[in-house]
Amino acid sequence: MELNKHIEHTLLKQDAKLEDFLKLFEEANEHKFLGVCINPAYVKLAKEHLKYSKIVTVIGFPLGANRSDVKAFETTKAIEDGADEIDMVINVTAIKNKDYDYVVDDIKTVKKACNDKPLKVILETDLLDKDEIKKACELCIKGGADFVKTSTGFVKGGVGAKAEDVKLMFDTVSPYGLKVKASGGIRDKETALKMLEAGAERLGTSSGIQIVTN
Repeated sequence: MELNKHIEHTLLKQDAKLEDFLKLFEEANEHKFLGVCINPAYVKLAKEHLKYSKIVTVIGFPLGANRSDVKAFETTKAIEDGADEIDMVINVTAIKNKDYDYVVDDIKTVKKACNDKPLKVILETDLLDKDEIKKACELCIKGGADFVKTSTGFVKGGVGAKAEDVKLMFDTVSPYGLKVKASGGIRDKETALKMLEAGAERLGTSSGIQIVTN
């Protein structure tokens, strides 16, 4: 299996330096990773340096609590800068409050701003129980998302992606044509393969080099 074709090589750290981004892009070019995932401020920089990888950026990150029109504006600007795919954070509070219409409208608003670009919705599975994960997936289907994604990786003490959650997400969304991105805590080849076996199409990880070199 060519794992590089499933990996979004990721750098979302607050304190990352220019040299860290340049290294990320160099590694992505060398290993031909499917994508890189970075914060919106660095999309233009990625556009200048990447040869093969898709540019993926995050919206409403990491809390998902921005207003929908702010998320949409951020999405528009990211695409103007060269983003190929958008990963938005769902409003977890709205899920907890069972304010499902808000969640669907939030996703629809960002999806409209994406135009033809794929939209992934980050569920933050560490904060949800199984019923909430399934419900969030169903809302992503209604909202027109293209992917559901496990985690931001920013929940303190969080596990990140778990194979059982990935399978639940896959079983819920795959009949409707959506795909799954597993992210958070994927640091070795064994874990990466477990996520793919559970149904993940994409892997978001800052450990891409360790994974592909075993």
